Amino acid sequence: MNRRHFLRQAATTGAGAAAATALAAPLAAPAIAQENPSITWRLTSSFPKSLDIIFGAANEIAESVKNATDGKFTIQIFAAGEIVPGLQAADAVANGTVEMAHTCSYYYIGQDPAFALGTAIPFGLNARMTNAWFTAGGGNDLINEFLAPRNLYALPAGNSGTQMGGWFRKEINTIDDLKGLKMRIAGLAGQVMQKVGVTPQQIAAGDVYTALEKGTIDATEFVGPYDDQKLGFAKVAKYYYYPAWWEGGPAMHAFFNLEKFNALPKSYQQILANACSSANMSMLANYDAHNARALKQLVAEGAILKPFSREIMDVCFKAAMETYAELSARSPAFKKLYDSQQAFKKDAYLWAQVAEYSYDTFMMTQQRNGTL
Repeated sequence: MNRRHFLRQAATTGAGAAAATALAAPLAAPAIAQENPSITWRLTSSFPKSLDIIFGAANEIAESVKNATDGKFTIQIFAAGEIVPGLQAADAVANGTVEMAHTCSYYYIGQDPAFALGTAIPFGLNARMTNAWFTAGGGNDLINEFLAPRNLYALPAGNSGTQMGGWFRKEINTIDDLKGLKMRIAGLAGQVMQKVGVTPQQIAAGDVYTALEKGTIDATEFVGPYDDQKLGFAKVAKYYYYPAWWEGGPAMHAFFNLEKFNALPKSYQQILANACSSANMSMLANYDAHNARALKQLVAEGAILKPFSREIMDVCFKAAMETYAELSARSPAFKKLYDSQQAFKKDAYLWAQVAEYSYDTFMMTQQRNGTL
């Protein structure tokens, strides 16, 4: 065998052996998979499982995260009361009992009134404005600046749209009819209601029906027709008022333990952010899709639908403005968030009345006339 033929044969044999070896060897895992650790978190919700749209947002977040990480990052969901009571969810996150919560920040105004601005304040933003302020108006950065010293980080993760004014055991025609009422009402709305004679009560969702049935309270607000029907409030209080001027577009948030969130890989942080954003949009869509049908059913079953009088709205608006002036003087954090939201709201309503309001008003007229 000549030298040139030997070298060609050796090269061919070597290449074949190398190829065989490569085929026999297991394929290396993609670099991104190797970098993604297996993590299990726990999330405590402030809501019972019966409220499938609100509680379901947490499940949607967990499912999105699991799918986006091929099961590497899992979040276990617990309803209110299974780990901590619903109104202590954020505290459990801050102290590390759980890594995450799905809750309303205004449940924690006892710690600082600024918490209210993360959810809703009386005569505040509607749902579209709320999402715009958080996303494009600097709102969520301000909220997280406020939350950081408390070892918390938050992302919007739901909005119910404008809520109903609640269920009353007696008819409410004038501002005097509110005096002496015991009402389950959360956030700063309770302080405003107190100014007009109501005794506010903060009661977790799962306990409201019993309190109303037993007469421990005379009235309750909660969310809107879809949830209110599930909770059975029409059985124990027949007057159903609108609108909830205290919750024009209340946001729910995913609260994270700040240290735990910062320790996540950047890819997991982004996946969580995307999952929360999706849940935020999905919740509002679900309420918009279900509330009309539920409202018609409630009225058919005997609920008496009534608007708050203009007198009540005007007196409560004045009381709200007085409350904000007092809180701004006491809490720099509240003032900073409130001033930002107020400035945003003025421009937002300028635009809304030009386009959205004009269009919706015309279309509502067609609906009432039966011409749609």
